[in-house]
Amino acid sequence: MTNTNVPESATAPGEPVKPDKALIFELSRPGRVAYSLPACDVPEERLSALIPEALLRQTPAQLPEVYEVDVVRHYTELSRRNFGVDNGFYPLGSCTMKYNPKINEDAARLGGFANLHPYQPEESLQGALELLHTLQNDLAALTGMDRVTLQPAAGAHGEWTGLMMIRAYHESRGERRTKVIVPDSSHGTNPASATVAGFETVTVPSDARGLVDLGALRAAVGTDTAALMLTNPNTLGLFEEQIAEIARIVHEAGGLLYYDGANSNAIMGIARPGDMGFDVVHLNLHKTMSTPHGGGGPGAGPVGVKRALIPFLPKPTVGRRDDGTYYFDYDRPSSIGRVKAYYGNFGILVRAYTYIRTYGPEGLRHVSECAVLNANYMMHRLSSHYEVPYPGVCKHEFVLSGRGLKPYGVRTLDVAKRLLDFGYHPPTVYFPLNVEECIMIEPTETESKETLDGFIDAMIRIAEEARLTPDVVLNAPYGTAVRRLDEATAARKPVLNCSCG
Repeated sequence: MTNTNVPESATAPGEPVKPDKALIFELSRPGRVAYSLPACDVPEERLSALIPEALLRQTPAQLPEVYEVDVVRHYTELSRRNFGVDNGFYPLGSCTMKYNPKINEDAARLGGFANLHPYQPEESLQGALELLHTLQNDLAALTGMDRVTLQPAAGAHGEWTGLMMIRAYHESRGERRTKVIVPDSSHGTNPASATVAGFETVTVPSDARGLVDLGALRAAVGTDTAALMLTNPNTLGLFEEQIAEIARIVHEAGGLLYYDGANSNAIMGIARPGDMGFDVVHLNLHKTMSTPHGGGGPGAGPVGVKRALIPFLPKPTVGRRDDGTYYFDYDRPSSIGRVKAYYGNFGILVRAYTYIRTYGPEGLRHVSECAVLNANYMMHRLSSHYEVPYPGVCKHEFVLSGRGLKPYGVRTLDVAKRLLDFGYHPPTVYFPLNVEECIMIEPTETESKETLDGFIDAMIRIAEEARLTPDVVLNAPYGTAVRRLDEATAARKPVLNCSCG
């Protein structure tokens, strides 16, 4: 942990003085070579026949001229500035940034998986197809669904896929339903996915306890309601205790219930969306099942459905014949069609399969119990230093509010910036939007008590600094490669060249 009580102009204690950026970014010197390509062995006349004249370079590319060791050191230095679950605590609320067991990586790199080609004949893919078929069944059992597709590439892609099946379901019944209901605490992808799928969105507010306002929901549903999109526990980390009544209200109006699986880390092995009344579920394997998360992908967002929606699943699905062999089933006339090239992000699916097999049913339940325990422990310790908008028992995540620091001129953003000096990635801030100065924390189950206590102590110290020496917080961070940015200018006039340091 870095000592952060340092003047504005100082680097963090223990940090080496960083070299001038010119030494890092302007290493090029004429004549220095890192790698030499062999001479082209294609005759020039043949080359001109293969490549149109307009695409042939007339002058050499202006690439840096550097030694190999300089290239290696440059990119190694940049890699050290990255932050991930392998080098620090990553408490992003609703993102479940938990440790990725290395056995998952080993399994995904097995030659029989890593060297497959999607155009191989089915008879040579039996092991991979068996894995996909088993994973489908495991996820169906875990969520209480009747069938699962593994095609979607991420959570939002899974949302869109589920909504397209919901639309196809209603159309098959001759019904035109145009509206999708979302709570005001929903993930931003929910209304976005509904819009892309061709629906209008209707927002219902939360009640005083942070749960769906049943009166507002009753007023919102009607003959034009296609679905309600909901996650349980919700984005505030609270379990929707009246989920059975919510399901009844939506179903009586002829709509369906869509489960956003972003928060499934709280309920694995304990409760199933299918038993709560949900008709469609997506899971974020890159959250709940510990497969890699962040950096733009790859992810996986399998979607499970109840029996009435099985005909609309994307094709192909993976089937099993009576003789025990596996196959891709394209004979699905009511399918919404393929939603992903080939059959999904296979390497991610292997990792999820490995995770499930490693833990088993009791292990998955223990994962959720520990995630809930960690979140409640942190909330309890921080409750006397930050406001807790919705006190009581939370699930896997919880929200604080930094509005109590505003009289000292300190906002949630300042707390997040100051946390960087302690070596922690800040939690999610200003989301959900219905909590003023929101701080959303999800510790996950993979962190030790010592790690949680270290983060809590840093948060408590920042709250004390905000009250006693607010300038220390307002001018943070001190020990990062780049100091505090003018965020408005950075968004409107970004500097993207390499010399920005």
